[in-house]
Amino acid sequence: MESEMKPVHPGAVLREDILKEMKISVTRAAKELNVSRKQLSEVVNEGAAISAEMAVRLEKGFGVSAEFWLDMQKKYDIWRVRSSGRVQNVHRITSSPNF
Repeated sequence: MESEMKPVHPGAVLREDILKEMKISVTRAAKELNVSRKQLSEVVNEGAAISAEMAVRLEKGFGVSAEFWLDMQKKYDIWRVRSSGRVQNVHRITSSPNF
């Protein structure tokens, strides 16, 4: 399999392109999104994934679609699994000749 470039974690986009650009602290954003500062900090520091609920909160808070956040998270998660080497010795499943 070809080596893919590491996708950007959605927390990095939130941190760099939204919070920094808008000059909004994690504390304020967490309050406005009605989540704990710790929870948002973990996402922004790329230590936690964006859940569907967080994606909807971000959509409501910043006007960026939930699908955008979840698609970004999905790409990041799939890249992590593929590049980890944890999924090995899995073979293509085909139909049985008896059918």
